[in-house]
Amino acid sequence: MKYSLAVRAAPYSSQANQTALSFAQALIEAGHSIHRIFFYQDGVHSGSSLAVAGQDELALPQNWQQFCTDHSIDSVVCIAAALKRGVINSEEAERYQRSAANMADGHELSGLGQLIDAMVESDRFISFGS
Repeated sequence: MKYSLAVRAAPYSSQANQTALSFAQALIEAGHSIHRIFFYQDGVHSGSSLAVAGQDELALPQNWQQFCTDHSIDSVVCIAAALKRGVINSEEAERYQRSAANMADGHELSGLGQLIDAMVESDRFISFGS
């Protein structure tokens, strides 16, 4: 079965982000495929390369990046939500004349069209966070 996920909660703000990652890992282990992971609202912080977890915590942004890379999963960060929250890639940093970019490799900035496409192209669509 083909799944897509929306992650709407920031890492470390609630259990939702970690639950989404655990669910995605379980899907792959069970032989399912993941069409796309769409990071939306505060979930866009999962795409930041600057987040540093405490020594006793999971490094959720890095774990998401590694998971998507290892399994060739399309990882999309909502551009509108990301820009508002200061998560930008090098192209947007240049466009908005910002001094640096902080989006981790392996993620793509894109719009809500990718979210709709994920819903259409998947057998199941599951959202994590409020």
